[in-house]
Amino acid sequence: MGETKDRKIHLFLLLVVAAVFIWSIIKPSGYLEWALEVSPAVVGIIILLATYNKFRFTTLSYVIMAILSILMFIGGHYTYSKVPLFDWIKDVFDLKRNDYDRFGHFLKGLFAIVVREVLLRKTALIKGSWLFAISISIVIAVAALYEIIEAIFTKLSGGGEAAKNFVNTQGDIWDAEWDMACALVGSILALLIFSNLHNRLLKKDHHKPNV
Repeated sequence: MGETKDRKIHLFLLLVVAAVFIWSIIKPSGYLEWALEVSPAVVGIIILLATYNKFRFTTLSYVIMAILSILMFIGGHYTYSKVPLFDWIKDVFDLKRNDYDRFGHFLKGLFAIVVREVLLRKTALIKGSWLFAISISIVIAVAALYEIIEAIFTKLSGGGEAAKNFVNTQGDIWDAEWDMACALVGSILALLIFSNLHNRLLKKDHHKPNV
């Protein structure tokens, strides 16, 4: 009964993500920028679908991955520096920049829970400080890799409009460092807030594939 309920929740999440994906591809700000922004999420979803019956994550991890995918699809549709809600926030609070990018990197810290699950299930690590530190380190490493990819793309493309929208520095020379700092803070908070819930879900789901 519990597994059937979980499958329905997972299907619902997939349908929501698919709906946002379809919306995002309709008249985006630019198709090259859209492809660059959404491709990591699309690849991730394909991998999750292909491995669902062999390695099934907890529902908490699937919720997190759905949220992160939707964030990327919204950013890809508008470009991160032009998301309307955050333009409104910028105007209301007289901010210097559209902070959807910062918000997105902060929420990407939630991925630490997904990393934590893989480490607990596929390595010899146990709950404790080492698991906490390594989960955070992997999230920061991924964030840093993404910044390196942005820099390489900018160099190879000659710094055109697509590169400008993809990198999204908005004139801040410390943009990459701020993005990684946001991911760091987000990952620490995610582990502090959700680890106990994650432990309970892992214990409850011990009968499922590869748990």
